[in-house]
Amino acid sequence: MEKDKLKNIEVPISSISIPIEGEAGRTGSWRTERPILDPSKCAAVKQNKLVCMLCWLYCPEGTISRTIPPKINYYYCKGCGICAKECPSKAITMKDETNFEE
Repeated sequence: MEKDKLKNIEVPISSISIPIEGEAGRTGSWRTERPILDPSKCAAVKQNKLVCMLCWLYCPEGTISRTIPPKINYYYCKGCGICAKECPSKAITMKDETNFEE
């Protein structure tokens, strides 16, 4: 009987991760590839509302903002590429870090 009651309970799913400067400092320098967002492909930008946001949800470092367009904090992004892999519209691509200067 108790198990049936639990089936109807709605549990919100959320993710909170905020990048802060820790013992290792700004860790973005560890990156070998940089995620680049193409706003013209981003569902949130196209619809002008916070839809999709899988990049924000799956970023293990919390370096992607939940804004329109999403912004990537390169001071802490380690270039893991999860955001690019999870983006259904392929709005994020990984580029070789040597092509960029601070």
